[in-house]
Amino acid sequence: MKIHIDIDCFFVSAARIKDPSLNNKPVAIGGRSDTKIFNSNEKKQTVSFENSGSFVPTFFKEHEESDDDLDAFKDADGRVRGILTTSSYEARAYGIKTAMSIKEALQLCPHLTIKSPNMSLYQKLSHELHEYLQSKIPLVEQASIDEFYGDLEGWIEDDEVQGFITHLKEEILEIIKLPVSIGVAKTRYIAKLATTAAKPFGCKIVLPHELNSFIDNIPIGEFAGIGKSMKEKLQSVHIHTLGTLRASRGVVESWSPYSKELYKRVCGLTDSPIQSTHKRKSIGISRTFDALYDRDELQRRVHVLARHLSYAILKLNVIPTVFHLSISYEMNQNSHKNISLAEIFTEKKFDSLCLSLFNEADSQKRLHIIRLSINCSSFTRDSRKELSLIGFNDEQRMKNLTKSTQILREKYGLDIFKWGSEL
Repeated sequence: MKIHIDIDCFFVSAARIKDPSLNNKPVAIGGRSDTKIFNSNEKKQTVSFENSGSFVPTFFKEHEESDDDLDAFKDADGRVRGILTTSSYEARAYGIKTAMSIKEALQLCPHLTIKSPNMSLYQKLSHELHEYLQSKIPLVEQASIDEFYGDLEGWIEDDEVQGFITHLKEEILEIIKLPVSIGVAKTRYIAKLATTAAKPFGCKIVLPHELNSFIDNIPIGEFAGIGKSMKEKLQSVHIHTLGTLRASRGVVESWSPYSKELYKRVCGLTDSPIQSTHKRKSIGISRTFDALYDRDELQRRVHVLARHLSYAILKLNVIPTVFHLSISYEMNQNSHKNISLAEIFTEKKFDSLCLSLFNEADSQKRLHIIRLSINCSSFTRDSRKELSLIGFNDEQRMKNLTKSTQILREKYGLDIFKWGSEL
């Protein structure tokens, strides 16, 4: 049997550990793109590769107590900005949802408590839960900062699973102070569905003979692997529940190899192994900000993003060979540019490359820009590309300088060295 553990309202639950007075109250965690990263005097930027998931950035600013209230989401004019990353069940009773604007949430629930995110605390608690689960289950996979899978096969007999997960849930609350919900089934995909049915702070086991009745009325959008485009395609042929999908095998399997695999997952006919480690395939950084036209300032921001991403790439000790930069304009216009380059990675070259990609991608020069994104992928350790030997000696000298800079940043902080163009 596979087990799926999900922390209930994780960010809110973490805030309640720190401040128990928030218990049983409508609470939400706000989120806003960290545009302070572009301030010339900005400090205390942190990089973490440990966890991932929605609203879990690789780069984030260390939490400060002064940020821990609604004032953190007000701009210079006093306007409340930002969205909600999660909310408590008490808040959800007022119709408050994830990704809702803070302003709209306060209109629905004026006494809603808004807390700013504390990524350092979330990472710490997630790590503690991971370590605890590893002491209880032989094979554990961390799927995101608040989500874990485990394999109970050969460890816990099927007739003992109920007692095991009930005790596990209670012990996690007692030791780590986090409420979790747990689902168990023969496959990880159905176990995840079972967890959703168990929330909040519950347990649910789906035995093989119960599978069909369990999935019959579940909306297709709740199944992991059915994204927006697949959902629209299924709905176009009047498939709205997993039960209807199960009864439409011929139609679904005829679309593509992926839809054929998806059908098997929904019906519990196939599974993926639990993986205790994952290889990172890409890394990126992006920021959304108020509409900005000044191209000189935008180029400066590209330098800032490139410096942060370079630091992370060097910390991962990989050499990316595919580089992608995208621009989001006002009025829902988008543009992007990418390039493949198999050469030694140095910060100076990367900075110049990002600026070049920005200038090439900026196809709507009369429009304001609201978002910049840079992504690097196809690391040489995975793609097996051979590095170019052209200018190898010069590149090696620049690589040594990059290494020296990295060592000093590791010791004194990411902002100890900046490009002159950032200032």
